[in-house]
Amino acid sequence: MSDGEQPSHNSEELPNEFDTLRVGIMLHDPETGEILDANQRLEELYGYSVETLREMQFEEFSANTYSYTQAEAGRRIAAAAEGTPQSFEWRIKRADGELIWMRINLTRIVIKCHSYVLGEVAEITEYKHNDRRVSLFYRLLRHNLRNDINVITGFANHVESVAETEAAGTAAKKITTAANNLNRVAESVKQIENTITRDRSSWSRRPAVDVITETIEDFEPSEAASHIQIDEQAEMWIAVDNTFDHALTHAIENAIVHSQQPDPSVRIVIDESPNTGRAEIRIEDECPTIPAMEIAALDENSETTSTSHGSGVGLFVMKWCIESLGGELKIERQTKRRGNSVYFYFPPKESPEADDFEEFANTETVVDTTQQPTDSVSPQRSTE
Repeated sequence: MSDGEQPSHNSEELPNEFDTLRVGIMLHDPETGEILDANQRLEELYGYSVETLREMQFEEFSANTYSYTQAEAGRRIAAAAEGTPQSFEWRIKRADGELIWMRINLTRIVIKCHSYVLGEVAEITEYKHNDRRVSLFYRLLRHNLRNDINVITGFANHVESVAETEAAGTAAKKITTAANNLNRVAESVKQIENTITRDRSSWSRRPAVDVITETIEDFEPSEAASHIQIDEQAEMWIAVDNTFDHALTHAIENAIVHSQQPDPSVRIVIDESPNTGRAEIRIEDECPTIPAMEIAALDENSETTSTSHGSGVGLFVMKWCIESLGGELKIERQTKRRGNSVYFYFPPKESPEADDFEEFANTETVVDTTQQPTDSVSPQRSTE
């Protein structure tokens, strides 16, 4: 609330502590939706004083292209007052005419024994603009670039088939290889997009060995499958979706494609991390060590320059996929021997059977406590 202002007889002031926040705060009457008070940050965002906002309708500071009506505001405020929090995006028109995007969260709050609805307001204009740029980028890669790549590949194959000289045939092969590489980049970017837009409810809790085995089965048509070994040193359960398959597939393909051995070997170890207890999936290969600049490029804090950049997007796909599942990626370059170790770390989950046992044990404990007090201890849930 602005200094020197006095609340009306039917309004409540926000505690002074709200003025120290860097997020806009608005206090609503739960029945009328009326704006009762706001902190200084909200006045800065909207460009209006609290006194002015109290007299305005929501349509008056709502952008015409994304109008937010008084009736809609009232419905959302009423729902929040009844215990159903509201979260939505809204484009407002500031006092100076500038249009900016906001993220609004409405929740019920009690101040001095009276119920109100608290609105938390954060500007997301830059986020919205970036989101649209990224969406356009994905569309260009998915459609325009891939369609042109298919045309290039088709003509390159035709040139190769009718080439009258060795030089022409070699050139056509190089064009085909470059086009295929670009196609893989486009597919990798599509996988990254899926990690951003997917629904978390699609995650399923499963044994790590089962998820890995299913991914490896996709390699069965090739000889590569016979060179992949799974070593389960500890039974670990993880919660994942098909983005895990994308990450593991890239790790295995890198281990096979870049191996300079006649019989490439890939070893996948499932274990419990000795430091954190997380599920650890380690993919070991016999390839030349990954260049240090490739690994450094994964660091979001490092500067990407012409002399420090990743040559492909496979490592980025692994990183984005694993992190989107709440996990962590680590890459170790072997210094005493050939090869690399790629680590996937995930929060450990318990099997459904363990949950059922805990529920049964807790139920039994309640019954025993009610009928005849004892000093027995109920079974504890495993922390592994």
